[in-house]
Amino acid sequence: MTAKAQPVPELAADVVEQWRTEKAELVDLLARAQRDIGGIAAFRLGPTPTVLVTDPEAVQHVLGRHPDRYVKRSHRARMLVGDGVLSATGDAWKRQRRLLQSQFTGTGMRRYEQRIAAAARRTADRWAGYARSGETFDVGEEMRRFALDTVWRALTGHPLDSDAERELASVERVVAAMPTLPADSGDARDAVAEDLARIDAVCHAAIDAARGSEAPGVLRVLLDAGSQHPEYTDRLIRDELVTLLVAGHETTATTLTWLYLLLDRHPDARTRALAHGTEGVQALVQETLRLYPSAWVLPRHAAEDDILAGHRIPAGTDVLVCPYLTHRDPALWPDPDRFDPTRFTSTGTRPAHLAAYVPFGLGARACLGAQFALRETTALLELLLPAHTPTFRSTPTGSAYSITVRPNGPTPAVLR
Repeated sequence: MTAKAQPVPELAADVVEQWRTEKAELVDLLARAQRDIGGIAAFRLGPTPTVLVTDPEAVQHVLGRHPDRYVKRSHRARMLVGDGVLSATGDAWKRQRRLLQSQFTGTGMRRYEQRIAAAARRTADRWAGYARSGETFDVGEEMRRFALDTVWRALTGHPLDSDAERELASVERVVAAMPTLPADSGDARDAVAEDLARIDAVCHAAIDAARGSEAPGVLRVLLDAGSQHPEYTDRLIRDELVTLLVAGHETTATTLTWLYLLLDRHPDARTRALAHGTEGVQALVQETLRLYPSAWVLPRHAAEDDILAGHRIPAGTDVLVCPYLTHRDPALWPDPDRFDPTRFTSTGTRPAHLAAYVPFGLGARACLGAQFALRETTALLELLLPAHTPTFRSTPTGSAYSITVRPNGPTPAVLR
């Protein structure tokens, strides 16, 4: 520490109390802290302050440069994902991350191209049927079906069958319920026990089937690891499987749903994207992820004393990095609430700082499946965008903030 370092300025107590009284979303309190104080701000929900970080240089310091100083603690999804790579820490996390990383980066991605394409064609065929029949369907549900099918093919080597699809709807229910579950982990688990049992049954059936098959996939990689490393028990393999199911389909489905809702309000963006081919489609996805990043808030815990942009961060401080607010900072992004995919085209302009755009996080704990998610999203849109335009019967009124930022209602539509 140096004498020049100052405490992080705090949001006024009466503002926090007003937020409590109104029972508003956490994002509302964070936005107020950023607006009133700046890119490094503190607020008190208990006896010690929590520090909000949205300034890009500070984001890079926390996530990119010093992940060993700012560590993850127990993840709120732990009751669902167990000891999978999302919630693991320390040496266990390093070992699990190293095993999985080769599957979702670089040359490892090529093995999934055909599986992604097959899942996209399956969805495109279904949409062609909706267009012929004129029936109403839910866009969000369709995006979840596609994303779940895609990640299931990557994990098991097989398409998602109807029985597994029906049972794995439990994943969606547990994720949606998380913000309202009891604070006690045992009570929370009891509240969703039936859904957790369904998820366990599907995963253990998949593990048993993989043992009797040579079908390639991530599950095969995990089973091979289990034959060499005793820590890869069936329970840990189940936890990794659920982790990849949650992280691999929830974020992609949410991104695609938001993208179609945004296109409904900005139909010219679809025309421009199609005129620019793959670059235009990718720009649509990137701008959607700017407004609704896969990881909207990233909790960290200061493992040791530190100085962050001239401010003292004592060991034990809870730190919230918030890509959602960094991406909507008018000092970084002109007219930040406007949907403008041209920001991400070759002729567009965007902030130069690496950490001004972090939809999948940054540094050692950035999302493993970022390349996979971008590839599957682009593959589907290249089939659907030229062929169909959904007309929504109704649209959600706002957002729900859980593991992801989700539309807060159904998305019924017909195709024209």
